[in-house]
Amino acid sequence: MTGAAPPPKEFHHYGLRALERPEAADFVPLTRVWVTDPRHHPQRIEYLCYEPDSFLAEEFKNAPHVAYKVAELGPHIAGKDIVLLFEVGDPPFAKVAFTREDGIVYEYLEFKPGRTWFTEES
Repeated sequence: MTGAAPPPKEFHHYGLRALERPEAADFVPLTRVWVTDPRHHPQRIEYLCYEPDSFLAEEFKNAPHVAYKVAELGPHIAGKDIVLLFEVGDPPFAKVAFTREDGIVYEYLEFKPGRTWFTEES
């Protein structure tokens, strides 16, 4: 079997729901969720605490996700079941896409040049 190699991706974090708002969390207005910076966790875990008025389905909120840093979103999400696609941060530091693949939620992050998280530069 031959074909083009999949584009490279780099593991970034695991995302898990938190029932209480963690300290040092950043707010994502679109999805009404507080998130921690996974680079500050020894196992690269991002905790997510949703506001009661978040429009996301409980199934999505409760599902853990695996996140990858990618150079370009397009090749990683083409033909996949895209659950969410948006820019995050103000000003935006990344374009993100959440997909459902084989029953698992994945997040792909395409960071803006020189940016790494909400308020941090690389």
